[in-house]
Order: sequence, then structure tokens, then C-alpha cells
Amino acid sequence: MSTLLRAAKVLFVPALLIMAGAAFGAPRSNVAVDSNVSAIESQVRHRLAMLPWYGVFDNLKYQVNGTEVILTGQVVSEHDRTKYDAENEVKRIPGVTKVVNGIQVLPPSTFDNQIRRAEFRAIFSKSDLGRYTMGAIPQVHIIVSGGHVALEGTVMNQMDRDVAGIVANTVPGVFSVTNNLQIG
Repeated sequence: MSTLLRAAKVLFVPALLIMAGAAFGAPRSNVAVDSNVSAIESQVRHRLAMLPWYGVFDNLKYQVNGTEVILTGQVVSEHDRTKYDAENEVKRIPGVTKVVNGIQVLPPSTFDNQIRRAEFRAIFSKSDLGRYTMGAIPQVHIIVSGGHVALEGTVMNQMDRDVAGIVANTVPGVFSVTNNLQIG
């Protein structure tokens, strides 16, 4: 009986150590990768927010895939330099090996500029929505292209999201409004 017990210990203990190593060893490498991606995301977010011409009529988005960063969104033609500044800033982040710049420069349009100003006045003159203009980068972005409006960004609650969408639809000359505001 004792020989059988010793044989079981000889087989069981190494198997247990191998399983424990697999269980505890693999996540450590994932944690290192995850923290690297998290650090890159944090730096991308910060550097995009610090761009000098990034404003309420621009919308910058990004996706981090390992060490690659994909930039998307829209900038008004007056700020087309923002597209290249964003790419250059992200390239300088330690750990980033590739930047794909898919930021769209919106074509110049007097008509769209009039809608931008009208949307800004209509949305942010509402007492509940005026707080979203606070800070260096507004939380709500108004994107206008060819008379079509998209609201991008984050608001605090469903009511603010709904009010912004309703008010945006009241501006004359607008063909459509897409409300992409997130609640956060």
C-alpha cells in the first residue's frame, strides 16, 4: 500500500506543479502585454488631447492593436494640420511601432461652416448641455459634412443625449443628424 501511495505522489506532485505553472505563468505574460497596451492607450489619449487645433468640430478616435495604433475620425479643413500632428505625436510614443492614419479631412464648405456655428449655438446654449464645453477639449463634438451632422463624444446621462439630438435636428439647413453620443 505504501508503495502505491509513493508512486501516486511521484506522479501527482509533478503534474500538479506543471498545472500550477501553466495556470500562474501564462497570465503574467498577458498582464505585461495588457499593461503595455494600456500604457500606449493612455499616452495616445493624452497626446491627442494636447493637440493645439483639436476642437469641438473635430473628432479623433484611435484603436491600439499591440504596438500598432490606428487613427480615425474627422477634422475640419481649417485644421488639416491636426491630422498630421496627431500621427507625428503618436509615432513618438515609446512602444508604438506603426501608425495608420485614417483621419479624414472634411472639405471646405461655407454651408457646413454655417451649420457648425448654428449647431454649436443651439446645442450649447441649453443650460444642461453648456457644461460639455468646459475644459480644453469639449466632451461633445459636432461633425458636419455636406449638411449631415454627427454628434460624437460622451455625455453624463440619457436625457442629455436625447436633448442634444433633438436640438441638433432643429437647426435649419441640416439634412440629417446622427446621434453617436455615448453615456459615460
